[in-house]
Amino acid sequence: MLRFRECTLLKLEKTFQLKQQRTLQPLQDWLARQAEVSELEKQFLLIFQNHLIMNVHDWNEQELSLHFIGPVLGLVNFTTTKSNLFAERSIEGVIDGITLLGEPDGMVASGFREPEQPYFCFQKYKKHKDPQGDPAAQCLAAMLVAQSLNETKQPVYGCYVIGYDWIFMVLQGREYAISSAFVATRDDIFDIFRILKVLKQMVIEWVG
Repeated sequence: MLRFRECTLLKLEKTFQLKQQRTLQPLQDWLARQAEVSELEKQFLLIFQNHLIMNVHDWNEQELSLHFIGPVLGLVNFTTTKSNLFAERSIEGVIDGITLLGEPDGMVASGFREPEQPYFCFQKYKKHKDPQGDPAAQCLAAMLVAQSLNETKQPVYGCYVIGYDWIFMVLQGREYAISSAFVATRDDIFDIFRILKVLKQMVIEWVG
């Protein structure tokens, strides 16, 4: 049994024969796809961004989540009758005979009241590494479980946030790719929001 918080990228690669690629086509397609960001949404994002700029160096993880990450995800509004954004729900899967389990900070999955099939996993951290582990590895571990539960074998998507940096990930088969950081204190905030809106569109298409 292996818990998300115990994972490092090296441990995951060796245990599950994963290989990091510089990029993968599903990641490129996700980051490049367009979605409209309205003027009203831009105004809200600038308010959130100003709050982040003033406080990010002092916030702990919960404050970062409460004052910035939550409002941004709320503005996207992942809730539909067939899918939703869930927080700290336990998921587990068996990969190569090993039980992998944990509670990702966030997860977009089919299902309204309870998560059914996860498509996107999310982790947040104040520091790049802390006693609770490696955010990239914990996100990838959750994505591996999502993949094991994914009947359609489509790519699994993910994101982790460290302070003002948002990093997006894709897992396809036993290969994964990690994007460069999008910096929320800069104009990247509009790209971050666009990418999340694209994710919402993709989930709606998947659940039908």
